[in-house]
Amino acid sequence: MASISRSSALQLLTLFLYALGFACSQPFIGVNYGQVADNLPPPLATAKLLKSTSFGNVRLYDADPEIITALAGTGIGIVIGAANGDIPALASDPNSADQWISSHVLPFYPASNITLVTVGNEVLMSNDEGLISHLLPAMQNMQRALTAASLGGKIRVSTVHSMSLLSQSDPPSSGRFNPAHDDMMKKLLQFQRDNGSPLAINPYPFFAYQGDPRPETLAFCLFQPNSGRVDAGTGIKYMNMFDAQVDAVHSALNAMGFKDVEILVSETGWPYNGDPNEMGPSIENAKAYNGNLISHLRSMVGTPLMPGKSVETYIFALYDEDLKPGSASERSFGLFMPDLTMAYDAGLSKSSQTPAAKTPVVTPSPRPTSMGWCVPKVGIPDDQLQAGLNYACGQGIDCSPIQPGGACFEPNTVASHAAYAMNLYFQASGKNPWDCDFSQTATFTLNNPSYNGCMYPGGST
Repeated sequence: MASISRSSALQLLTLFLYALGFACSQPFIGVNYGQVADNLPPPLATAKLLKSTSFGNVRLYDADPEIITALAGTGIGIVIGAANGDIPALASDPNSADQWISSHVLPFYPASNITLVTVGNEVLMSNDEGLISHLLPAMQNMQRALTAASLGGKIRVSTVHSMSLLSQSDPPSSGRFNPAHDDMMKKLLQFQRDNGSPLAINPYPFFAYQGDPRPETLAFCLFQPNSGRVDAGTGIKYMNMFDAQVDAVHSALNAMGFKDVEILVSETGWPYNGDPNEMGPSIENAKAYNGNLISHLRSMVGTPLMPGKSVETYIFALYDEDLKPGSASERSFGLFMPDLTMAYDAGLSKSSQTPAAKTPVVTPSPRPTSMGWCVPKVGIPDDQLQAGLNYACGQGIDCSPIQPGGACFEPNTVASHAAYAMNLYFQASGKNPWDCDFSQTATFTLNNPSYNGCMYPGGST
């Protein structure tokens, strides 16, 4: 039976809205706006660009007043940050926190919709014990300063962690924080519980793939059809790495007694370019990861351990940062180019007003014929067909005919439902040969698979 049939009416409505183009921003989809570059467009141009996309939030790594001002009146949620170097002063002197809020928040709020202040970035991974010991006092003083300014509860305070904060994450149910940070984490999480602030963390399936560069792992990381991975602790089959990583964080919170603390994905993304020796960077992979991640978030399915709600997620990054050191991939995470054109189309545009995609010219393969349909190959196991079915229906196509009572619900088998969904996705995506692949589980046919009252779209290309 198709798992899509178990989705709620709200989820089906969400898919319908997605198919119509999502003419509004989503509060659970954000983007990181880094500035380690010398070629970025002016903040006002960036604000206009953001308004043309589905991004409901933007995260800054500092509190640049020109950018915050440019975002005034847009309604876009703004995360601003105090740098690691600010932490000692913020911790040792409450007046320093008062001054920080007076300089970086009060002149702009509420016209600029500041929602969160992050104190430091990946501090616990710095191995600087002095800095680590100052982190919580700095956050506490920042919270006090916000409360004194009558902004307590309106603007939250957090800090950002890397996934290496977890000593164990596979399978997701075994997720645990590094024991070396247990005391600090308990204090930080108690602060966050008391103040309703989120645990902000940076999961990157891209790095997971680099550590295990098999084709099956790539499909798992890119939200593409795959056989899935079963968590032996729960029996849950995970179909993508993002859900697995986020649920590992949830399990770590649960193990420490803080499962009620909200998770915020402060960074995740995929580079479109890299050095020759780097596994994974490409335009195709970046488009697949970010595009499928956005579709996954819009579906409101959530994760297996946190169903029915999408985690607030910030994609890295808005632009390339050409001054960053390291490998080429570090400078190639941008969704948009400095001239405001898209590096590739990840499905973020609200309308045709968004600048046209700037992607390499690719000569398409010849279409196999003027008529045809896409169907599963014979002998493919149900779990692989289910993965293809879930993927196709997650892309915004209308899968209601394979819901109970629909014209194509019977026969109620995975193979039958997958055939309908795969073909509909193929037809809706332009009838390109590469859209009838599904990890080599589908094939093209000239035989119309329609039956009784179940009509499979197909025809002239």
